[in-house]
Amino acid sequence: MQIKGVLFDFSGTLFRIESVQSWLRAALAEREVAVSEADFERYARGLEAAGALPGGPLPRHVPDRLAEVWATRDESMDLHREAYTGLARQVSLPDPGLYDALYERHRSPAAWLPYPDAAEVLGALRDSGIRIGVVSNIGWDLRPVFRAHGLDTLIDAYVLSYQHGVQKPDTRLFHTACTLLGQDPAGVVMVGDDRHADGGAAALGCDVRFVHHLPVEQRPDGLRTLGLVPGVARETCERCP
Repeated sequence: MQIKGVLFDFSGTLFRIESVQSWLRAALAEREVAVSEADFERYARGLEAAGALPGGPLPRHVPDRLAEVWATRDESMDLHREAYTGLARQVSLPDPGLYDALYERHRSPAAWLPYPDAAEVLGALRDSGIRIGVVSNIGWDLRPVFRAHGLDTLIDAYVLSYQHGVQKPDTRLFHTACTLLGQDPAGVVMVGDDRHADGGAAALGCDVRFVHHLPVEQRPDGLRTLGLVPGVARETCERCP
């Protein structure tokens, strides 16, 4: 196919959230709360098991009282905050203000790192005249993250679930993104790390390609090898069935 547009997921595709340990240390520092190393490790293990860090490990178990909110968490800002602060509150932390501090920390540009090849691939697509969009299941405005890391000028359109009240794999998000790019879905590739959510673009007629949701140091060229950029060999690509 001749690629005329590429849509990217955010978390686990173009950017990766910091570790649970880094996230917790930043919130403790902001609140000026000192804890022993043993307590710190206990809090970090509990938060990781709870799945309290958006973009981090998924919850091992979602409490019944949060099940409905969890299922629709990316449909509004309020639901997103309620879901993740609710998961965090399963862990007894030494300062009640930490729950909100943790949530605010994950929304800060400092909590995110772009994958090593993100700027290269986005820049090459832009230089080739290919339109670029970001389609994300998220409960807050991620554009400041792109601006802080110098990538915002490479993005033509953002379609964020909380602004539309629906979540991927709902095809309405992908349709909106293709429309904003001015492209027919048949000429658009969706790149993501979630076969269920991002794979929804296939129902609209988009090609779908996947990367692995790994720490940045473990995935130096996951985007580069997808064959999105003319002249760059496509070495590996996992497609939707």
